[in-house]
This record gives sequence, C-alpha cells and structure tokens, in this order.
Amino acid sequence: MTVVEDYADDVLLLAKAMALCSDATLDENNNAVGEPTECALVNFAVTKALLKPALETAEPRIDEAPFDSMRKMMSTVHRMPDGFVQYTKGAPDEVLKKCAYYWKDGKAQPLTSDIRAQILGANAAMAGKALRVLCGAMRLHDEKPADNSPAALEKELIFLGLVGMIDPVRPEVTGAIEQCRSAGIRPIMITGDHRDTAAAIALTLGIISDASEAITGAQLDEIDDETFENTVGNYSVYARVQPEHKVRIVNAWRKNGFITAMTGDGVNDAPSIKSADIGIGMGITGTDVTKNVADMVLADDNFATIVNAVQEGRRIYDNIRKSIQFLLSSNMSEVLSIFIATMLGFVILKPVHLLWINLITDSFPALALGTEVAESDLMQRPPRDPNDGVFSGGVGFDVAYQGFFVTLLTLSAYFIGERIQNGVWEIADSTDGMTMAFLTLSMAQIFHSFNMRSQRQSVFSLKRQNLYLWGAASLSLVLTLVVLYVPFLQEAFSFEHISFFEYGIALVLAFMIIPLVEIVKAIQRGVAKRK
Repeated sequence: MTVVEDYADDVLLLAKAMALCSDATLDENNNAVGEPTECALVNFAVTKALLKPALETAEPRIDEAPFDSMRKMMSTVHRMPDGFVQYTKGAPDEVLKKCAYYWKDGKAQPLTSDIRAQILGANAAMAGKALRVLCGAMRLHDEKPADNSPAALEKELIFLGLVGMIDPVRPEVTGAIEQCRSAGIRPIMITGDHRDTAAAIALTLGIISDASEAITGAQLDEIDDETFENTVGNYSVYARVQPEHKVRIVNAWRKNGFITAMTGDGVNDAPSIKSADIGIGMGITGTDVTKNVADMVLADDNFATIVNAVQEGRRIYDNIRKSIQFLLSSNMSEVLSIFIATMLGFVILKPVHLLWINLITDSFPALALGTEVAESDLMQRPPRDPNDGVFSGGVGFDVAYQGFFVTLLTLSAYFIGERIQNGVWEIADSTDGMTMAFLTLSMAQIFHSFNMRSQRQSVFSLKRQNLYLWGAASLSLVLTLVVLYVPFLQEAFSFEHISFFEYGIALVLAFMIIPLVEIVKAIQRGVAKRK
C-alpha cells in the first residue's frame, strides 16, 4: 500500500496530520510497522522528511476517538506549545460532511459549495484510478476537549486534503479470478472503499464488466429483502458497506440456492463469516475472533490460495470416486464370474484366489489412484451439486459396463484354457482354464486401474504419469507371477503350470480392457459434446 497522489494546499500539513492520526509507527530502521493503510500514511510523511517519532515528540497524543466502521473515521488530539490540535482522517465523503472550513494560504477559510464540489471531484478522479482515497482534516482547540466522544470532536473541521494510495493487486489474483469463473465460482467484492475505487479495481480484475454492477451500502438499505433476493445476481461489487450488509448479502445468495464462501479479517466480518457455508479467515491480519468462527484459515492471506484449495478439494473428491469405481467394477467382475460359473456348473476361481485378488490387485492400485494429480479440465467443470451421490455423473453405468467387460474377458480366458487342456470346447472343470482365468482377471484389473485415471478422458491423452500407480501395478504383477510359478505356492493355490502361449493369451485378453473402455469413453465424450 503506497500513497501515489495527493490533493492539498499544504501537503506538509496534510502529511503530518495523516501520520499523527494513525497507530502505525516507525522502527529503528525507519520502516513503518502496523496496519497497511496506516503504514502507507506514515511512509507518505517520511517522503516529506517528516518522521513520526519527531512529530510525536513535538505534538504528543493526549486523547483519541478510535476508528469506527460506522463513522468511517478516527480522530486524535495532540498537545501543542500554544494549545491543542485535533487531526481526523477517514472516508472523504464522511469526513467532508463534518467540515465547515478548508485550509488555504495558511489559514482556515469557509468551505463553500463550489470548493466542496471541487474536493468531491478530486476524490472521484482518484477513485476512478483505482486508488484508495482518505481525507485529512483538523480542528484547533484552546483547551483540551473535555468530551472525547466522536460527536463532540468531529464537527466544525478544517479540510486539509486528500491522499490516494494504491493497493497493488497481487499478480496471481487476476489468474485466480479467471479460474473461479471457468470453475463456475462467482467472485463477489465487498469493501469499505468508495464505490468508484471498488468498481475500478473490480473492472481491472474482471469481477465486473460494467460499473452498474457495483452498489453501495446506502443503496442496499433502500432495497427490501424480497427484492434484493430476486436481484442479488445483478451485483458483484458492494462498496461502503456495514457488517449487517455483509450478512444480508450472504443470506441472499444462500436463499437462491448457492453455496457461499465468505472471507474476512476483522471482528466486523465475523457475523457474515459465521453465516456463510464456508467461512474463511485471514491467518496473518485476521483477528482471533475471525479465526475462531472461520471454517478455514489462510496462512498467507492470499485469495489465490482459496482457488488452490477448491482445486485440491475437487481433486480429492475426484480420486475418491475413481477408487470407488475401480473397486466396485473389479468386485462386480469377480461376483459375475463366480455366479455364471456356478450356474453353468464349473469352478472358475476358488475362495483363496478371490482373497488374493482383493488383497493384491485390488488394494494397491486403488490406493495409488488416490494420489492421482488433478485432471486438466478439473477447474473447467461446473460445481458439483451437494445433493449428488457418489454414483452421479454416469459412475453407476461405468461400474456396470466395466465390470461386465472384465467378466467377459475372464470367462473367455477360462474357456480358452479349458480348450487347450481338453482339446474340445465344453463346459467342464479345468486347471488350465482356472489358472488362465485367475491371471486374466488379475491383470485386467491392473490394466483397468489405468483406465480409472480419468472417468472420461483417454488414458493416452494424460500428460503426467502416476508413478505410484505404475509401482502398484508392477508389484501386483510380480506377486501374481510368484503365486503362478513358485512351486509350493502354485500347489497351494491349485494352479497349473501354463505355457508361455497360454500366458500370452491371458495377458492379451487382460489388456483388451483398455481399448474396450477407450471406445466407450470416446462415445461418451461425443455424446457430451453434442449435448
């Protein structure tokens, strides 16, 4: 935050007033310490060779009327060698209402309507440049004021000038706003700044496309609740708001069926943060009250971190669905294979085989799918309906057809093995067939885990590889080979020593799950594109 523009007849007097009417200080290296806005004012005085410690020595503070969000100003009283002076700073439109004079040529002169219009014009010009504008004023007292209440102090003030400071937008925020919009998230700016300042910043960030989308707290007071609930979508910027306005805005969006996330750092933000579905507090500048009522606290006070959190939440939920889909389709294939074999009167797999498959070829890939990186289109998808179940979006259908395909491949492997062993096509028990069915089912599930890296995208279009999944697949493959070819394990599992030819057929059948699923995915993408 830096002061970049001023409007005053006596800039040194304005700088002194702004520095003294603040709680920011200078450390031993003359670096400002305190709230960012007040630090900017103290640094503004430094540029004029006015150091706050020296100013405080010359004019020590003896009283104050602290800043209040309702008044939008603060005042401090200082002792001078020949009397007392009061400095007031705050929102220009509010402070100007308390001014009866303006400082010109080293003395106070009556504040006429023409001069007032000029001051308001300068304020609007600064605000239009996306500057945060503050007004400085003073009042001279012969004696120390007996009443330090705002009502007693803040009247008959002498206007000193305006300062316009820039609050630079972090470079990553513009991109974060764009990500929000592509993800179906609508950013709403709520600020105590002047409407023109807020609108200018919002236009720069892409929050609004026209200044008519900005509204002030005073204008909001003129709209009844029912009308506001019906028109809340027309506004994306709220300026000069009070704490109750924030709660009203949050509730209006919620009543329209939206999930709301509210950010804030001050005590006045606590009610609206509590009212929102997701309250977000600031970890650096946030008060303890705000952090306690918040659901999430930003350690870096950065808006872009919220977008990153949304992306991470979507990734985690996406990966949970992938793991569930993989496990259910794999288990469905096992159930269907056993069911069909039982109905036809032959043994395709024994209980120990199913236990091994569930322990090895199901578990490891399912865990690895949980580490999958976010898909490229994750932040282009609309928000998920909170009422949607885990099987929404076609997951139920995917589980069914994928389980059927693996079942078909497993049965094919069994009958081919039975044909190689017995020399005829028949429905009969076969150790070769059972071994080939076990190998095909195990490998098909391993290959299928790669299909599950994305519900709709082709596995061949994914640019990044999941090394954990490759590791899980390799481990599962090695352990499956061990039970097939280590003699005592082979005997324990009742497997036959199949030939390289039979082994190759089983692997080819298992691999077929990838092109089969790819074909269905291509059809689903085509249908979705037409819709």
